[in-house]
Amino acid sequence: MEIFLFRIFLSSLFAVCHSSVYFIDETPGFGRRFDGIGGLSGGSATSKLLIAYPQKQRDEILDILFKPNFAASLQILKVEIGGDSQASDATEASHMHNSSEESYDRGYEWWLMKEAKKRNPNIKLYGLPWAFPGWLGNGTQNPYQNIDQLAEYVRKWVQGAKEFNGLTIDYIGIWNEKLYNIPYIKRLRQVLDENLLTETMIVAADLNGDQNLASHIIADPELNNAIFGIGLHYPATNTTVEQLRTGKPIWASEDYSTFNNNTGGACWARILNQNYVNGFITGTIAWNLIDSYYTGLPWDRDSLMTAREPWSGYYQVESPIWVTAHTTQFVYLGWVYLRHGSGVGFLENGGSYVTMTTDESINNDFALIIETMTQEHSACIRPPLPYYPVAPQNVTFVLKGKFRDTFGSLNVWYTKLGFNGEQSTFFKQLKPVTVTNDKFSLSLELNEIWTITNAGDGNHGITPTPPPSKPFPLPYRENFEEYVDDSEAYYFAQQCGVYEIVTVEKPYNKVMRQTILQAPIVWCESAALTNKTLNLIGATNWTDIYIETDARVNHDNGTSGVFLAGRVNNAGCTSYAAWGIFFFIQPAHQTFSVSSDLQMTNVLVTSRKSTSISNEWNKISLLISKTYSIGMVNGEQLFNITIRSSVPAQGFVALGTQDFESADFDNVNITNIQDGVDRLKQLQDQRLYFHGSN
Repeated sequence: MEIFLFRIFLSSLFAVCHSSVYFIDETPGFGRRFDGIGGLSGGSATSKLLIAYPQKQRDEILDILFKPNFAASLQILKVEIGGDSQASDATEASHMHNSSEESYDRGYEWWLMKEAKKRNPNIKLYGLPWAFPGWLGNGTQNPYQNIDQLAEYVRKWVQGAKEFNGLTIDYIGIWNEKLYNIPYIKRLRQVLDENLLTETMIVAADLNGDQNLASHIIADPELNNAIFGIGLHYPATNTTVEQLRTGKPIWASEDYSTFNNNTGGACWARILNQNYVNGFITGTIAWNLIDSYYTGLPWDRDSLMTAREPWSGYYQVESPIWVTAHTTQFVYLGWVYLRHGSGVGFLENGGSYVTMTTDESINNDFALIIETMTQEHSACIRPPLPYYPVAPQNVTFVLKGKFRDTFGSLNVWYTKLGFNGEQSTFFKQLKPVTVTNDKFSLSLELNEIWTITNAGDGNHGITPTPPPSKPFPLPYRENFEEYVDDSEAYYFAQQCGVYEIVTVEKPYNKVMRQTILQAPIVWCESAALTNKTLNLIGATNWTDIYIETDARVNHDNGTSGVFLAGRVNNAGCTSYAAWGIFFFIQPAHQTFSVSSDLQMTNVLVTSRKSTSISNEWNKISLLISKTYSIGMVNGEQLFNITIRSSVPAQGFVALGTQDFESADFDNVNITNIQDGVDRLKQLQDQRLYFHGSN
């Protein structure tokens, strides 16, 4: 603290001779309206594991993200409208698997939005599809085949949010990073209005680049009236003249996407300021909100914070949380930026500053946010960041207009992002800076963030110490009896297909069912390369493992088979190319096979018949040791093979189906190799032929 105070004292003492001077003044007019800072849940099921946390830690995490005047205090929550297909890390379920059914309980985004609203009733909600269920394409990969049908599908999601979950959706998007369709945008606006959903505004088109949308808005009055704002992805703080000419709010509707160490925090700090300084961008949303997906899935820790151990309760509050607080704890939705040169701009020796205030002449509340991030330490994962210099500097700010003759001192909040052994300081309140003759001065070093304000109370708060980190617990057993229908099992991460809890005949009662029966309209183009479904669980470093489940193929839907797998080494958009040990059974034909890849191109055991395979429920067992693997069905050993070099050394456990068809799973048991050997002996001794008893 003494070092900080000494620096402020020195900067005040020598300000006249050594400071660059900047003005904070509303008299030239105001800039654009501030639309908020937010996080994105989804676009790959990024919040999957959060709901599984113990309630104490889950509430702590949700407070850190959404509680006003505490930690991140996020102002926008954007969620994926599930589309039954992979979107980078996993699949999120659609509210309409087919045209004749609807459910507004599926998945966890409804739950997350309600938790966010519970903490901050003023938070804005934004929904966007990544993929769509296959029936919308009418046999194609194009959801715009029938724009009336598509508009109704999205309208029902917005209406379902309100009627079944008590949520008002403030913003709706078109199709994530895919080409927009102008007639559809217009029709969506009409359908929303016809159903009294006028409060839901359209943001278009969530693209990497403009793709001529701005010119279409300028040329087409009906399109102009349909669209609230322009959403850009990873704009590198830049916008175009045409985008600005539309007069629309311009958002970085997906940005950041960077590993959440101090470099990630510096990336976030730089773009939060420079999105406006450089591009007049008034809203910025981070992908992703929280890393609540398994270690080993794509985009590791590209998030504002990390919480991926629900079994232990462990989580990490990362630097981007405190970077966010520098703005969100002091600036409110509806405030306005001051104009460039009068509170907004670049610093003479590198870095930037923005000032926001109310547009009321009698209200002199304001917040000045300064960042001095270096190019070396603030590069986001995309796009490339050209070199620019930053140097330590003294700065003086002069208060003019409605801010004159008002302040004797201003509150100071400070963050230092440490690199190369430097110590970090996160969102620390310093002694107020003295205002003399409507001036105050600061001494700025590299990779710092300062908030100077008379607004808000500011609150670092005490974030509780979470329990210690632990590996995924074994043995793991799940019978799905504690879940409600349409929900997802907490620890399973579906990569292809949708697995939901359903109630069936006793004695099974609750089972996990693969529910989609048609290939979806994909976001990852590679997701269209397979019709197999894949549901992961566990840890990417599992080697020796035993897996067991009861499985039933629902033949009325024509399913060809189910499988158990271990050492699965690929997920996300490339899950179709997963390798491991895959034990397939085809009950209708009483056959089985083993492959070292999901697509069954590298066969370890060719298709063989076994009368132990039932046409109803089967107990399937798979043991994988360092050098061998054993598979059993209903207590009969079907294979014992030496593991080939084509099999990965480690990976996840998985189960799945050979097609987009219906199959049920129950009584999942995953344990270590020794217990697995004992279990195989037990099953073999019993010669259990499974006919419906638990």
